[in-house]
Amino acid sequence: MPEPPQLAPVNAEEQRLYSELLPDVRAPHPISKAEGTFIKHRGIIGTCSVGRCMCHIQVLNRRKFKKVSETISVPSGDTLELRCRGKPVQWSVPPYLEEDHDGRLKIVQNERYGVLTLVNTTGADTGEYTCYPMYCEDTDCRKEYDKAVKVFIFFPDPQELFVPSSEYYEVLQLRTNWPTVLPCQVTSPEAKVTLHREFPPVEVAVDGTDISFDVKRGFTIHRPRPHHAGSLYCVAGLGNLRQSSTKYMLIYVNCEYPMTPPAPVIQASSSSVAVGENLHISCSVVGEQDVIVDFTWEYPGQQVRNRGWLLIKRKIKLWTRSQSVLLVDEVRDVDQGTYTCTAQNLQGATSVSTSINVLPKAKPKKP
Repeated sequence: MPEPPQLAPVNAEEQRLYSELLPDVRAPHPISKAEGTFIKHRGIIGTCSVGRCMCHIQVLNRRKFKKVSETISVPSGDTLELRCRGKPVQWSVPPYLEEDHDGRLKIVQNERYGVLTLVNTTGADTGEYTCYPMYCEDTDCRKEYDKAVKVFIFFPDPQELFVPSSEYYEVLQLRTNWPTVLPCQVTSPEAKVTLHREFPPVEVAVDGTDISFDVKRGFTIHRPRPHHAGSLYCVAGLGNLRQSSTKYMLIYVNCEYPMTPPAPVIQASSSSVAVGENLHISCSVVGEQDVIVDFTWEYPGQQVRNRGWLLIKRKIKLWTRSQSVLLVDEVRDVDQGTYTCTAQNLQGATSVSTSINVLPKAKPKKP
């Protein structure tokens, strides 16, 4: 990927002219007209060009440019203004703001850009802000997710180190093959955060492999095990302030969470069987260990007589073969037709079928 262009230092007057000329000298996208995002607070203006990850801000009182990282910090109480060039654009905001009823959040679509304004900011506003250019055909518009511009904004609050939560306890399920996130989101990237167990009261080791910490997400348990279950919480420290987060009740579910729905394979002892002979049809799934797979069958004559089937499991190193075998004793004419096996796990269900042809009973040969 080519290196993004760098902006040379300019004075404030040149920057003003550059900003005014940019919409005219730059060719718009042939479908979407979104061109960039501007971030402004306390005299700082930033621009992010869509789809190119090229970000710069200008600190006006110093008259120099520096690259913008994936995150910025805005002092709580300040007014935040985000501008995203494009007609039209849509915004996504942190969950706390999605139900804003006090009028602090305002979104306006101008002729060439959209504007998001947030006043009286607090630590609870910390999170990811995203601008989506829209692809429109007549009145039908949809978001262009691959061209979205995202910025994670911290609002450091001297009184609140964690984004507030209305829940005293939050219940999280642990599944072996599914990472679990403890979303103890801090309001300042400078806060030092540790993970603790309530009973017994000990600090939990965070090695970056089994458990890791991301200042924008919280702690992630990558492969949960039964010993991770219990009551956990986060502790943040900044200067002389030390605070605890919401408590997380981690419950281990005694089965792995599968990565995908099962992929069953069906096989019959024979595709053609004579009346009076026996038939067995197997349905097999190879998957992760300890993943629960349920089998169901549909077959001809199901309303006439029940068939028995066996469930067999065999472990193959890191995988498990689960197999259901349908047994048909003394085949009759009514048993001809399609046999369908459906295998289901927590991710979904998949069905496979095979056809069986019933032949007339062979006549005994004359001596």
